[in-house]
Amino acid sequence: MKELKEYVRSIPDFPEPGIIFRDVTTILQDPDGLCLSIDELRGKLQGLDYNMIVGPESRGFIFGVPVAYAEHKAFIPVRKKGKLPCETVSIDYDLEYGKATIEIHKDAIKPGDKVVIVDDLIATGGTTEAIAKLVESLGGEIVKIVFVMELEGLKGREKLSKYNVDSLIKYEGK
Repeated sequence: MKELKEYVRSIPDFPEPGIIFRDVTTILQDPDGLCLSIDELRGKLQGLDYNMIVGPESRGFIFGVPVAYAEHKAFIPVRKKGKLPCETVSIDYDLEYGKATIEIHKDAIKPGDKVVIVDDLIATGGTTEAIAKLVESLGGEIVKIVFVMELEGLKGREKLSKYNVDSLIKYEGK
C-alpha cells in the first residue's frame, strides 16, 4: 500500500511561478487514498475526549464528515457568510489578498463541548485561527486540530501555537 503523500498531485508553478500546488483531489479520486486519509485522521484522534468535529467548507466537510461518521461524533459546518439558514455568529479574518467572513450556527456549540477541527490544509493558519475563535466564543474547547496537509514554509502553525495541532503530510515549502 502506498503512503498518503504518494496520492497527492504536485503541480509546479501554480498559481504563480515558484509555488508548488499540492492537489488533494487526487487523494479523493482514489478509493485507497480516500480510505487511507480518513483512517489516518481517525488515528490522530484515538484516545482523545471530544464530542464533535468542526470543519470549514468545502474540504473540511469532505474530510470531517466521514471521520465524524466513523467515530460517531457530531459534525458542525463552518461556512462563508450568508450560507447558513439560522442565527449565526461570524468572524472576519485576513486573507493573503483581502478579508473573509465565516459563520457558524449560534446554537451548534454549547459551553463545555470538546471540539476537534478537521481540514485539508494548513497554510497561513488564518482560517483555522478564526474557526477556533468562533468555537471558543460559543464556549467550546478546542482539544485538537488536524489537517491532511501542512505547508510548513507558511508558518501557519505559529498562529495556532496554543492548540494541539497535527497533520498527516508535511511539506517544507510554500
